Amino acid sequence: MQRKTGRCLCGAVRFSYEGPEIWRGHCHCESCRRATSSPMTSFLGVPRTAVEFSGTPPQVYPSSPGVRRLFCGTCGSPLAYESERWPDETHLYAASLSDPKDFAPQFHACYEEHLPWLELADRLPRRTGSD
Repeated sequence: MQRKTGRCLCGAVRFSYEGPEIWRGHCHCESCRRATSSPMTSFLGVPRTAVEFSGTPPQVYPSSPGVRRLFCGTCGSPLAYESERWPDETHLYAASLSDPKDFAPQFHACYEEHLPWLELADRLPRRTGSD
């Protein structure tokens, strides 16, 4: 299987992983919206041991107890989310992939927090934060 790659805006921080993703989805929670300054963000979950960072190491921001958000210290691009809730996973931002057009989401997470002005026409399952 071919390694998939990604990077921050300036290219200082790069990542790669090999193997299948555990899941792919959109998140609507307030925390993810604020971390990305967007109405929702798209993630893919991969085994933490499968992710390798290269170039400049990512900076880490502990955004809440048990949560680490990884980002580029030069350009500020968000790159990954890690949580004690899922200790064996790293959640990478789909838009940071080198080829994000192949990203195929499976669901919407925390849909009860979605912004009412964001209209979505897909038929993906809408999960709540308790799912």
